[in-house]
Amino acid sequence: MALSTLMACLHLDRSNAGLLAVVGDVAERFKCSVIGVAAKQATAHADILAAGPHAPHEHNLKRFAEHASAAETEFRAALSKVDNLDWRATMTCGPAYHQVADEARAADLVIASVDRHDRSLLPSGEADVGDLLMRVGRPLLAAPADAAGFRFGQALVCFKDTREARRAVADAVPILQAMDRVDVVELVHAQALDEARRRLGDVGDWLARHGIHATCSAILANGVEAAQLAGLARDLQADLIVAGGFGHSRLREWAFGGVTRDLLLRGERCVLASH
Repeated sequence: MALSTLMACLHLDRSNAGLLAVVGDVAERFKCSVIGVAAKQATAHADILAAGPHAPHEHNLKRFAEHASAAETEFRAALSKVDNLDWRATMTCGPAYHQVADEARAADLVIASVDRHDRSLLPSGEADVGDLLMRVGRPLLAAPADAAGFRFGQALVCFKDTREARRAVADAVPILQAMDRVDVVELVHAQALDEARRRLGDVGDWLARHGIHATCSAILANGVEAAQLAGLARDLQADLIVAGGFGHSRLREWAFGGVTRDLLLRGERCVLASH
């Protein structure tokens, strides 16, 4: 499937320069329209509970409108070369990621930013990238908050023979077709090497039929999977990681950590994930 419409998820309380640099590069390469989305969940106050649960306070609405206006100005200025821009900002009574995911019905690819320096555990009211991935129903490209743009150089596809990984590779095809080099790797134990090589042969043949020449390798697992994949990405100087999202239950992934979660939240390079 070709990319025709991108959706950019903007923050309201910080610069979106890195996110918009990535969005601009992808939009330029594929001649895409771009929808800018900003959403925030209203906070509940004791003095307004009579108006309904989580009803937005007038002061909060005014502040939201000011921040949304500033984000829209940043969005339109950064993407001035894009022919078709649309802007949507909403203060919502429910979780912000629900609103953002619903807006994704109009997009082929959702792009959100991850700040590896942000260690705050306090809820911001904005959409969390992990929650968004689980609900959005579209491929999600997580971009470092400090990205200088998107380079169509090296891609690392982290493969497993799971529904999520197969979905991610299929969703990534348009971008993989534009990359200079694609490496597909699967981390396996020694007894599974032969079977993994057979699987990767199928993946390589399938990608080739889509015009993508990929180097496919089964690699012995050594230690923590996410750390090993991140190390491979650094060695390859990958511009993009492609991975399936959340192979186990959502609760288990967040409680004990998961490969996709760790890769997403590292914020070191762009990660395209699907669930």
